[in-house]
Amino acid sequence: MAATNNELTPSEIRSLIYHVRGKAVMLDSDLANLYQVPTFRLNEAVKRNSRRFPEDFMFQLTEGEFKNLISQIAISSSHGGRRKLPQVFTEQGVAMLSGILNSDIAIEVNLNIMRAFVQIRRIGMSVLDFKRKIDNMERKYDSNFKLVFDALRQLVASPPMKKTKKMGFTPPEKDNGI
Repeated sequence: MAATNNELTPSEIRSLIYHVRGKAVMLDSDLANLYQVPTFRLNEAVKRNSRRFPEDFMFQLTEGEFKNLISQIAISSSHGGRRKLPQVFTEQGVAMLSGILNSDIAIEVNLNIMRAFVQIRRIGMSVLDFKRKIDNMERKYDSNFKLVFDALRQLVASPPMKKTKKMGFTPPEKDNGI
């Protein structure tokens, strides 16, 4: 990691982005750490500006979601002493945070966080493009593979070949009686 939190690269910040309820989100404590403010202060600011944070911008994790997150990514003990379940922020919620946390650190960190979310979207789009290409190839070449599979089915379905007489020299059988 870089020397100070506001020097983190988008790639380093990507490791702090998790997937919950099908959304890419960041934990309030990770954001507070990046912004160099206590988590309770960040949540106070959000509470004072609650109209800016609808459910699709920010939501509280359920106990099960938090336990699942802890087990999946080995969240450090710094998250363990919480009295409340964490809030998580979507990309839009993080962008909204920049409006209520108006420090130089918050602005700089927010730029890197936005870049990290863009990288994640690009990666996701690459995967989707790859899936689309595979689907197109499957449709395009399906008829060719159908011919191969039809030929294999015919081979499997055809009656077994009759045994034929071996060709070549066969030694005479031994006569044990003489």
